[in-house]
Amino acid sequence: MRPYRLIFGLSCTLFLLDPQAALAIPSFAAQTGQPCAACHIGAFGPQLTPYGRDFKLNGYVASDRPKDNLIDNWYERLTTAVKTSFTHNNENIYPNAGGVGFGPNDNAAFDQGMVFFGGRITNNIGALAEVSYDGVTRNFFWDAVDIRRAWNFDFMGRDVTAGVTVGNQIGNSTIWNSSPPWGFPYASSGLASTPQASTFLDDTLNGQVMGPGVFYSDGLFYAETAVYFPLSHALDQAIGNPAADNYTTPIPYWHLALEQEFDHHNQYAQIGTFGATATRHPGNDTTTGLTDRMTDWGFEGNYQYLGTGHNIVSAHAGFIHEVEDLKASEVLGGSSIGAGTLNTFKTDVTYAWENTWVPSLQYFKTTGSTNAALYTNSVNGKPDSEGYTVDLAYVPFGKSDSVIQWANARLALQYTGYTRFNGTTKNASDNNTLFLNLWVSLTPFVPAFGGK
Repeated sequence: MRPYRLIFGLSCTLFLLDPQAALAIPSFAAQTGQPCAACHIGAFGPQLTPYGRDFKLNGYVASDRPKDNLIDNWYERLTTAVKTSFTHNNENIYPNAGGVGFGPNDNAAFDQGMVFFGGRITNNIGALAEVSYDGVTRNFFWDAVDIRRAWNFDFMGRDVTAGVTVGNQIGNSTIWNSSPPWGFPYASSGLASTPQASTFLDDTLNGQVMGPGVFYSDGLFYAETAVYFPLSHALDQAIGNPAADNYTTPIPYWHLALEQEFDHHNQYAQIGTFGATATRHPGNDTTTGLTDRMTDWGFEGNYQYLGTGHNIVSAHAGFIHEVEDLKASEVLGGSSIGAGTLNTFKTDVTYAWENTWVPSLQYFKTTGSTNAALYTNSVNGKPDSEGYTVDLAYVPFGKSDSVIQWANARLALQYTGYTRFNGTTKNASDNNTLFLNLWVSLTPFVPAFGGK
């Protein structure tokens, strides 16, 4: 079969079926012969080490058997995973908060069941994709797809990796954890109170677009651009992503960064900027002849101390400024103003001890224009929220000395506290949430075929 036909066929399959891939899948460990900790800080993901960034940039094709393709050792490409959790809120929230069959508080949930495809399709083309069932909303849905082809060459004395991508989630192609959708927290409750306001880059178009991109990386300078095409409203419904708004034009996305390793490769730092702009019919209503336009500008920074791998520190910061043209929403009654802004800031730090015990701390803040018609959950029309998240994870597997390499797990206890929520400090702590969650992933066919 010709490679382009294989890629097209796989793209169509993933286009109809997929969702989020936010963990280290054992498929990659089986393909490369490396433990999850080689690619991921904390041995589970999604935080990437230098090796993990290179693995993604080069198209998920690195293997300890370089001539393998999709047919060879096919069973290594498939990973299954489940997520379960318990959520406690400081105060009861409205009944059935996150879905059918849940009470106002103290809910245990089967969050998600997932099947991943991860690894090489041909010797130089690879993909990461997923089919998922959401146990809270009780539906199958399409989330993140990332298909890549990379080339390596020398340019003006620098080792360059450049390539093309096809994806369905704005920002999914990034190799850092300071911008959506790969920012902290890496797991959160679908049954908790959360602030109403978010930028359109904050994963709000997940699975509702599809498009190609190109990237360039030489170890100092990184550049990426992509164009995403909104799916039709009918197709959104069919693949489990019912969209409230209809985005009407191609959505350009860009990402520029400077990065540098130093201290004999023990430390790493990065600064960057990213953004996108999109036009939409709010509520899929075209009767006004007007549209809204959202333009997001983001700035980021990343730092890693790797040392000998026994004590790892990573830190991330990201700021997004959104300029909102809301003419259509204003006419339709969904906005009190014709134009506004929204700002989000997040920063977090993680410490990984032996890639087994992984505490993290985050501070977050959202501010923006007063808009009572848009922010209906706010008592004063302001979108402002502020708070912190503390997370302690335990990862028993995923290291070179682990008994098995075809499975991994992450048990985490997370607490989110608010000092301001939906515009007010009054009773903000009523929305504080304790979240206990367990993720288990495994490549089920590897042990059956004699793998470790």
